[in-house]
Amino acid sequence: MNVVVIGSGGREHALVDKICESSKLENLFTIPGNPGTEEVSTNVELDFSDHNVISKFCEENNIDLVVIGPEQPLVSGLADHLRNKNINVFGPNKDAAMIEGDKSFSKYLMKKYNIPTADYEVFDIENYKECLVYLDNISYPTVIKASGLAAGKGVAICENKIDAVEYVNKCFNESLFGDSGSTLVIEDFMTGQEVSIFAITDGNKYVILPSSQDHKRAYDGDKGPNTGGMGAYAPAPLVDDKLLERIKKEII
Repeated sequence: MNVVVIGSGGREHALVDKICESSKLENLFTIPGNPGTEEVSTNVELDFSDHNVISKFCEENNIDLVVIGPEQPLVSGLADHLRNKNINVFGPNKDAAMIEGDKSFSKYLMKKYNIPTADYEVFDIENYKECLVYLDNISYPTVIKASGLAAGKGVAICENKIDAVEYVNKCFNESLFGDSGSTLVIEDFMTGQEVSIFAITDGNKYVILPSSQDHKRAYDGDKGPNTGGMGAYAPAPLVDDKLLERIKKEII
């Protein structure tokens, strides 16, 4: 098989390393890749936001499978474009990627189908004044999230109203995250450990990957701003068989 991995981060390096172990692999390309992926694949300097460029490369190189790592090309519909060209893709279509790409959409989805989630309200930049009134009447700490993609950095845990108003102003008035921050999700603060459960699905059946735990905060002791991830490990000891069954039943 000829395979393309889309992306340039550590995640893509890990994907490339594992794909190299397959006896079915003939040629492996990473677009655009990084120095790590270059050691085990062929890096190709192409702009993956240009869907036509990617599909043309795949057609010219007889690519059998494209694996898309980053959120942005999934949200922009790269998987849909490639499938329309009869190219096999590992990655959700544009509609499914909305769960990751728009937090207000994902919160609405969870509320509609009674999937457990923290209570929340959504405010657009046009509702700035209403947002400030809302901040007057909630308990703290509270969690404010840029609704769009922000490379894992769009979440603030605000200890008081002053911090919350400052963060809202940065998002709405100073365009801290551009269009991604023009809609905010303000969520009840929940204490406890975070764990990630990933399920791969074809729309009917699903397979669960090992549980993992991400180190989000920038500094030791869970201090500092949230990041895209300072490291992670799997499996997470927090998830035993009983908890996993509950996650399957109530969430997945």
